[in-house]
Formats: sequence, structure tokens, C-alpha cells
Amino acid sequence: MNLVFASNNKNKIKEIQSILPDSIKILSLEEIGCHEDIAETADTIEGNAILKADYVSKNYGYDCFADDTGLEVTALNGVPGVYSARYAGEHRDANDNMDKLLDALSDQSDRSAQFKTVITLNLKGEQHLFTGIVKGTITLTKAGDEGFGYDPIFQPENYTETFAQLPLEIKNKIGHRGKATQQLIDFLNSAK
Repeated sequence: MNLVFASNNKNKIKEIQSILPDSIKILSLEEIGCHEDIAETADTIEGNAILKADYVSKNYGYDCFADDTGLEVTALNGVPGVYSARYAGEHRDANDNMDKLLDALSDQSDRSAQFKTVITLNLKGEQHLFTGIVKGTITLTKAGDEGFGYDPIFQPENYTETFAQLPLEIKNKIGHRGKATQQLIDFLNSAK
């Protein structure tokens, strides 16, 4: 089965393809000739995932899935949330985002947070949503060089390492994107 993944983020594509069984091959936006930057104008994580999937289905006619992810920090009332990628500005720089978040939490004792991923699947004219959440804490400093985004400052519950220090296999098993993707896989397997 071929499915379009509404992303050109090579890190995200690699991570998701490594979770999917060999029977599911994903195509990137680039591979279907979609070079425009799909606007993420919704005010929720779910809304952005739906926008991206609907854009591909409507304009390119493919069955597809899209995801959106946000880091929700308790002490900041869920911020950066839907604005996680652009937290420090439209240039979407991961280090700037992490620095801004660490600064915002500098006087906070509650450093609890969660990553939330929502995947929207548009398949045969129907839409399905899958949600993965992993709880953890924001560390005081960056650690590790694996992963991307906020991974160097997010320590998942029951682990002493950040996502950026954990092997990809473990991150995929316990992480938000891995959990949502597993729900997607289970659904696709049951829909055969």
C-alpha cells in the first residue's frame, strides 16, 4: 500500500517510515509534486493535521495522512502547543525555540510537559484521527544529539535520558509520534 505523508520534513518521514511495516510505503509531498508550503492556520494540533491531509486529498487526489505535533508545558498553560515549531519566530529554529522555552521556565518549579501528536488519515473518502501523547519533564539544559525539535530538552517519564539521548527504536516505541503511528497501523491492518 502506498500512502502520501503530507510532509517534506525528512526527519519526520524517516521516523515514521521506520515505524511502518514494509507493506506500507510512504510518499512525501515532494514525490507527488507538491512543493507548496501547506498553511498551518488552525488553532489546534488536530486542526492543523486535518488541514494538511485535506489539502493533499483535495488538490492531488491521494489517500494520505498528515500529522501535527505540539509540546504542551503545564506551567505555561499548554504553550507552545500548536505554535511549537514557530515558538521563537517564523524562522522555525529548534535551538531558538528551546532557548526561549528554557528561559520561560527559568523560575518555574513545575517543569512537567507532554508531547502530543495527532495523525489525520484520509482513506477512501473517510477521515480518521489518531492521537499519541507522552508525558515527561523539561530538563534544565540540552542533552543529546539524536532526534529533532525539542528532543534535547524533553525527558520522558520513567527515563533519565532526553529523547535526543535515546535510540530511535526506544523513542518510536514510547513516543507520541510512535503511539499515534501505531494506532494508524492497527487501523490500516484491520481495514484490509
